[in-house]
Amino acid sequence: MTGGKIQGKAPRKCAPRRLKWAALIAATMTSQTAIAGPAINQFEVKDLESGPGEFEFQSQNAWSTGQPKRRFIETSPGNYIYDDNSVARQREALEIQMGITDFFRIRLGIEFEQERIDDPATFSEADKMGPLKLDEVALEGVLVFVKPKPEGVGLGLLIEYGNPLHATDAAELYLGPIIQAQTGPWSLIANFAFVRALGGSAEDDDDDFVRDEKWDFAYFLQGQYQFSKSLGLALEAYGTIDRIGNTGTRSEENLAFGDMNQHRAGPILYYTFFPGTAGTGDEIAAKAARIVEGEEDKELSVSVGAGVLFGLNEHTPDMTYKLSVEVDF
Repeated sequence: MTGGKIQGKAPRKCAPRRLKWAALIAATMTSQTAIAGPAINQFEVKDLESGPGEFEFQSQNAWSTGQPKRRFIETSPGNYIYDDNSVARQREALEIQMGITDFFRIRLGIEFEQERIDDPATFSEADKMGPLKLDEVALEGVLVFVKPKPEGVGLGLLIEYGNPLHATDAAELYLGPIIQAQTGPWSLIANFAFVRALGGSAEDDDDDFVRDEKWDFAYFLQGQYQFSKSLGLALEAYGTIDRIGNTGTRSEENLAFGDMNQHRAGPILYYTFFPGTAGTGDEIAAKAARIVEGEEDKELSVSVGAGVLFGLNEHTPDMTYKLSVEVDF
């Protein structure tokens, strides 16, 4: 998501600060800089499950309401800039995952996104959303160093590269550990990732263009209680700390409004069923347990997750509704 400049009549509240911001930006900016908001990934926690020949199809979906209002300032009479927060109304991703070995799996995905328009032409368009469009192609790999056990802790590494389809946008590289722990019906999965912004370019030919190749920090957390092999209730949290330290090159939007951290958390209910599995309820549950513990080959299973994530700060939408469908085969 990017901010933009427009011309028009501003509300009076911006006028008293116009000289202050104009002086700040003029003193610090000598060239056009890429605008990069906080890196917001799909709202999914990555686990350490992997096996040769195992496939998984995923549909990850999120819809947000109560979007944070776009902030703006007047830098000079008739000229305004807007904050560069990453704001989207909806995001849908389709992904296919394949286990290569017990210790390595890969995933390829495409993402559709409806985000706030980059360059509003009038104040009435400041918070307007663009159309839903194919936005990114992503490739992910998970390395498993310590396999998770029914009682114990597993450890792995997440590597993900997201390539935007818009040539001027920056790509994103996610790199960080995966920690998975379980005891009885309780489980905890924590993903921590350093996010590197890569590339990006100006809309037109600009020899003075500077890429904002910053580092962000992101986390994906899930604590879950498994009532049965089919039903689980999780508390999940997702967040991004925008721009670690003083990395990258700040745009005039970032200088004016600062970093745009986002944090959200909420309950997600998961239901898993096994199509084509015959037998009584106890027999199906026992078979599912043997599959989970690796004592029997995995069969077709479908997991549906639904819930709501609540925004925890002013830069985050008030509510994000999550719906995921995962098919293992």
